[in-house]
Amino acid sequence: MPAQPSRNPPPPPPASPDRGKRADARHNRARLLQAAREAYALNGTDVPSSTIARRAGVGAATLYRHFPTRGSLIAAAFSEQLAQCVAALDEALQDDDPWRGLRAVLTKVCRMQAQDRGFSAAFLSQFPDAPDVHRERARAEAGLAQLVQRAKDTGQLRKDFDPSDVTLLLLANNGVVQESPEVATAASRRLLAFFLQSCQTTDGVPLPQPAPLRLDDLYKPPHRPG
Repeated sequence: MPAQPSRNPPPPPPASPDRGKRADARHNRARLLQAAREAYALNGTDVPSSTIARRAGVGAATLYRHFPTRGSLIAAAFSEQLAQCVAALDEALQDDDPWRGLRAVLTKVCRMQAQDRGFSAAFLSQFPDAPDVHRERARAEAGLAQLVQRAKDTGQLRKDFDPSDVTLLLLANNGVVQESPEVATAASRRLLAFFLQSCQTTDGVPLPQPAPLRLDDLYKPPHRPG
């Protein structure tokens, strides 16, 4: 009598050592990014990479295998926040009311600055080895200029407002993040309210000429005359 075929499923093939290594690598990368976000949120982006490696429970060699430079680690740690900023700007551009859209995007970015000490440096710093950051920032600047012009065209934003004035706001708002999270959030909210009220159409005294500022100018070393 012929043997009946087994109805039991065949045993799974043994796990590939390479597959296990890849899973470990993904796990280590995730732990490093989480440790970096937590450390940067508390102390800013000046935290040494060795401290982040210890916090993640991995060796320095593992950290540098995933993130060869400090800039690449910072950029990866804050890529989600940068994406949120760009998404908020895209949403603002789709709003039928450009003034409401401008208020919404500035509120979101200022709140992120106040709640996370590392965000400002990550958002505004130079990352030569992170082309995605530069591309997204350039897209954000172009979208912001478009949103500002729309708000001017509707008569809701004063005519002498310049997109570089947003950079001034971020500079000022960055100063409040040195306080406790509660104080920083309250101070940021009040600063933004003053800023927005001053931006609305007015027949008052014209503003001085705008400063030639861009987002990527803010964290360059200060100019010292030779």
